[in-house]
Amino acid sequence: MGQSHRIDASERRAWEEDGFFIRTRVFTAPEIEALRTASEAVVERATRNAGNGSERYEIDGNRYCEAGGSTIQYEHADHTSTLRVIEPFHHLDPRFDAILDDPRIVEPMRDLVGSERVAVFTDKLNLKRPLEGSGFRWHQDSPYWIHFCTHVDQLPNVMVALDDASVENGCLRVVRGSHRKGLLPGLEGEGRLGPLFTDPRGFDESQQVPAEVPAGSLIFFSPHTVHGSQPNASSLSRRAFVLTYQPAGHRMFKVDAVREAGLAR
Repeated sequence: MGQSHRIDASERRAWEEDGFFIRTRVFTAPEIEALRTASEAVVERATRNAGNGSERYEIDGNRYCEAGGSTIQYEHADHTSTLRVIEPFHHLDPRFDAILDDPRIVEPMRDLVGSERVAVFTDKLNLKRPLEGSGFRWHQDSPYWIHFCTHVDQLPNVMVALDDASVENGCLRVVRGSHRKGLLPGLEGEGRLGPLFTDPRGFDESQQVPAEVPAGSLIFFSPHTVHGSQPNASSLSRRAFVLTYQPAGHRMFKVDAVREAGLAR
């Protein structure tokens, strides 16, 4: 019988009390190196797609492009062509499509979703390039999704670190216990995106935890957990991808299709 990857009692307690837990070095160095190669292949493909007369727009100064079935966001600096986020991205490389079914991810997600049959909700690749990768303001994921589905409480995330993550290169920061109040108030009067950023008066910023982890580690966090990051001030990349799961039978966030996970294919 193979190794079980289900969550244990201490992880369940951390999930309920803190809103996150971490598993270090889940993927091996050769696996991560292959996924780094795959991530750069995704960037190349997304860049080609974006150059083929695709829809481009700006929101509050942030530049986006809809291309090849993905929403592509560019870095904030004027005139840069550096990609910041690609969502969804798993369809751009078969190695990432296969990761969606990996038991090291699917099994704990069954416990966090509360269903033995799970499906993918969304997936995104965060690139955080050296000296250029910008930060992410404090936010919860649930306000982005609450108008799309009624099961927002059942949308756990897992971030997979493709590079060693440190404070210097802009690691993920999570605010311990911030998930307990559900959806928190957003920022009003700060443009169209303001309501999606969490008002700092609604949580205790002193409870932030920098998730400094080695490459291959997994950070599981609630859709209600306040999180963000600082810019990458180092000469090293801080690439990572985030997968979000849901109960089976529901369509994906940006794709009109159901992608069940963990089934024999």
